[in-house]
Amino acid sequence: MDYIGSTSVDPRKVTTFRLQEMKSAGQKIVCLTAYDALIARILDESGIDVILVGDSLGNVVQGLETTIPVTLDEIIYHTKAVVRGAKRPLIIADMPFMSYQVSVDEAFANAGRIMKETGCGGVKLEGATEITLQAIRRMTESGIPVMGHVGLTPQSIHKFGSYRARGKDPQEAESIFKDAVNLEQAGAFAVVLEKIPAELAKKITQTLKIPTIGIGAGPHCDGQILVYTDMVGLTIDFNPRFVRRYARLYETILNACKKYAEDIRNLNFPNESESY
Repeated sequence: MDYIGSTSVDPRKVTTFRLQEMKSAGQKIVCLTAYDALIARILDESGIDVILVGDSLGNVVQGLETTIPVTLDEIIYHTKAVVRGAKRPLIIADMPFMSYQVSVDEAFANAGRIMKETGCGGVKLEGATEITLQAIRRMTESGIPVMGHVGLTPQSIHKFGSYRARGKDPQEAESIFKDAVNLEQAGAFAVVLEKIPAELAKKITQTLKIPTIGIGAGPHCDGQILVYTDMVGLTIDFNPRFVRRYARLYETILNACKKYAEDIRNLNFPNESESY
């Protein structure tokens, strides 16, 4: 497969072992979200290393204000589509709210269901509570790769009360640092660092042997992730400082739809060559 605009993408299938190799070599890990086969195929062709089927689908696909209502069945549905669309990237599925917090047994069963029904390469959990850490140990011992997530954890939005950056005060920073270390010790193969100070992310990245994936966590992480709709400018009402827009697809699609409607109303579509 040829990757447009990239001459240094390793064509091998990305695995958790490959991510560890990339960290050791100082090679940055490129991650984006996806929720369907079409976008997954585009990300694959572009050379993206990791695709996260995030519970952000609640915001992006379903129009919800938070990720909390997203269900396990919905995650499975969208992950199956992404797996069909992409071959090279490592595909990780978010475990939605209350699919892993109740008990270790339930978390283990739900993670197993995701893996069996979707064919993805691992799951992601937010936070580092004792139940979460025990669940990660059991999952990894049974062959389920787990990605951790600390800092701003969107499933805890009602606890935090806002989407402000986390870890700015020393006590909270130390707690986030300890959570990241505990996730590694529990067996996580990588950890997402969301919306924390760059120096804290640097400290965590230098301490952990596993890769760190930043989102709003500065340039020192081993990799970076964004929600793809933010990155390509499909979302226009979400403008945090950590999002860089590489396209303005909202305007492009809006103008195309307006032109389509205009052509139909003016009897310019379909024309003779577009008819049978």
